[in-house]
Amino acid sequence: MASVQNPLGVKLDTLLILAPLFLGYFIKLSDTRLLKRLDQTLLVIVYLILAIMGMELAGMDNLAEELKNIASVVGVLIGLTLLANVAVLPILDRFWPLHLSLGRGDIPMLKMVLESLQLVGVVVAGFCLGLWVQIPVHTLEVTTMGVLMAMLLLIGIHLQASGIDIRQVFLNPRALCIAILVLLSSLLAGAGTALVFDFPVPHGMALASGVGWYSLSGALVSSDLGPVMGSIAFLSDLSRELVALVIIPTLMRRSPATAIGYGGATSMDFTLPIIQRSGGPETVPVAIVSGFLLSLPAPILIPLFTSMG
Repeated sequence: MASVQNPLGVKLDTLLILAPLFLGYFIKLSDTRLLKRLDQTLLVIVYLILAIMGMELAGMDNLAEELKNIASVVGVLIGLTLLANVAVLPILDRFWPLHLSLGRGDIPMLKMVLESLQLVGVVVAGFCLGLWVQIPVHTLEVTTMGVLMAMLLLIGIHLQASGIDIRQVFLNPRALCIAILVLLSSLLAGAGTALVFDFPVPHGMALASGVGWYSLSGALVSSDLGPVMGSIAFLSDLSRELVALVIIPTLMRRSPATAIGYGGATSMDFTLPIIQRSGGPETVPVAIVSGFLLSLPAPILIPLFTSMG
């Protein structure tokens, strides 16, 4: 998708992306059944976006070489992000410890991992379909943009219905500190990945800007930088979620800030149960607010960084 810019250099794609998100936030719904249907629709839209990404990947030239490159970049980005996050977040625990009543109980980790792997399966299914059915690239790009905006509208509605008051978000200083440290260290890891593989540093930072929001980061990066970079963004953010499921119980006893922060944007939803069970009720508001804060920069930073370099 071509980038549209105004004379001041501000990317209009960013405004187009943010518009449905903010519009959705101001739509107030209280009907439980309707909200449940919207959640189901949102899941379908996420699956559709991932399937389209797989189809775009299937239509690429030099496919075998590109898949090898994707695996290499994803591996380095995951490793650098983990090292960067784990290096800075314990500093917060040293100077501002969080006293926990550590949770107990069985954690259905296998079920959670399988749910994440289903998303990879959707991409693979789209890839196989793309090998069989040839659809013009322009058609896929236009479809992706339309579906992406619909997804952001529903996400905005979901945020409004969740009861999160944006005015109160910034009144949780611990969560704000965690979010800032996670975002800055993740961007640093993205820049380092770009230097390792010799592509523009802003593009590496775009790959890291999703901070776990794989459905959005994959679609946004793919729309501007192509399916290879989009696949890298998706897989690295999905891997953050999978790695978080494994390491949170151990990290919680050593560094609660790291356990909460490494989940990134998923700390407010997918990884929240394991955070609560590992760290107790004290971790819940911090995790929700930090996850929410880490969801805010992605729609802004990804288009900004992809337009640079």
